[in-house]
Amino acid sequence: MRTFEIKPVNETVKKKAKSYIDNLTKPIGSLGKLEQLAIDLAAVTGELQPKLQKPAILVFAADHGVTKQAVSAFPQEVTIQMVQNMANGGAAINAFARNIGASFHLVDVGVATEEEISGVMNRKVMLGTNDFSVEKAMTTQQAEQAILVGYEETMRVIEAGADTVIFGEVGIGNTTASSALFGAISNLPIAHIAGYGTGISDLQLLHKIEVIEQALELHQPSATDAMDLLEKIGGLEIAAMAGGMIAAAERHVPVLLDGLISTVAGCLADFLAPGVRQYLFASHRSVEPGHIYALHYLDLEPIIELEFRLGEGTGAAVAYPLFSAASAMMTDMATFSDAGVSGKN
Repeated sequence: MRTFEIKPVNETVKKKAKSYIDNLTKPIGSLGKLEQLAIDLAAVTGELQPKLQKPAILVFAADHGVTKQAVSAFPQEVTIQMVQNMANGGAAINAFARNIGASFHLVDVGVATEEEISGVMNRKVMLGTNDFSVEKAMTTQQAEQAILVGYEETMRVIEAGADTVIFGEVGIGNTTASSALFGAISNLPIAHIAGYGTGISDLQLLHKIEVIEQALELHQPSATDAMDLLEKIGGLEIAAMAGGMIAAAERHVPVLLDGLISTVAGCLADFLAPGVRQYLFASHRSVEPGHIYALHYLDLEPIIELEFRLGEGTGAAVAYPLFSAASAMMTDMATFSDAGVSGKN
C-alpha cells in the first residue's frame, strides 16, 4: 500500500480569516457557527476568501456478504435496483445534486452483479464482500484496490474543477459494516452504535447486534489499522470513500461528510493518512446512534440535524448551501472600511 502525506491546514490564513470576519459589516460573532465554518474553509483551502462554486458528489456502490445473515430490511438485490435508479436520476441524491448544481458521479466498486449498468462508472473490485460474520470480508489486495478506486475517481473530479466533495454510498448491509468498523475502532458496545438502518424491527436489530459482536469476536480487528479493519469487517464502498477523502485532503479540497458510513470512512482515511480529519466537515447528524460517537471521535460538530438516515450523501447535499453561504460571506460582504461604516465604540 502506498503511503500518503497530508499537509496541515494553513494556520496563518486561519488567523487572517478570523480577523477579516471580525471586520465585516456586522457585529462580531453575529453569524454564529457560519463564521467558524468560514474560518475553517479558509484554513483548508489556504485562501482567505475561498470561492466554493463547484461541488461534486461521488456515490460508491457495493454489496455486503453479511446480508446473508438477515441484518437488513431489504434483500441484496435492492442494491442494483437503487444503483439503476440513481443512474436514471430518480434517487433522492439526484434531486439534491440538481438542487445545489453539483456534478454527480456514480461508481460501482463492488455491486454483486456482472451486469453493466448504463450511466455507472465500472470500477468493480469484486462481486460484493464476503460474509464477514464467518470469514474475512476481503483480501488486503482487494481493500487496497478499493481505496485506489476512490482516490483516482476523486482526483478525476477535482482535476475537472470540483472545489468541494461530497461522498455518498449505496449498498444493502452497509450500516452493519460501518457499525462493526466503528465498534472495533471505538471499543464501544455495539448496542450503542448499531441502529435500524433501512428500517429493521426491534428483533432484527438485536440480531444485527449479535452478528456484529460475533464478527468482532471472530476476527479481533485492530482498532487503528485501517487495512486490518477493512480486510476483516469492511466494505468496498467504505474503502473507496476513504481513498477519496485522502485525495481531497492532498489537494486541499474540503470534504462534506454525510452520515455514519461516510464518517467511519473518514476515521479510516485518517488512519491511512494522518491529518485527513482536518479536511473533513460534518454536515449533519443522522439518527443512526453510532454517528454522534463517530463525529466525536473525529472532533467534528454537525451543522444541522434533520433526522436523516438515508445515506447516499443526502444529508451533506442538503447542508451544502450553508458551506456556500460561508464562502459568500467571505467574498461578497464589505468590511467596515470598505463600506464607510463606523465600527463599534
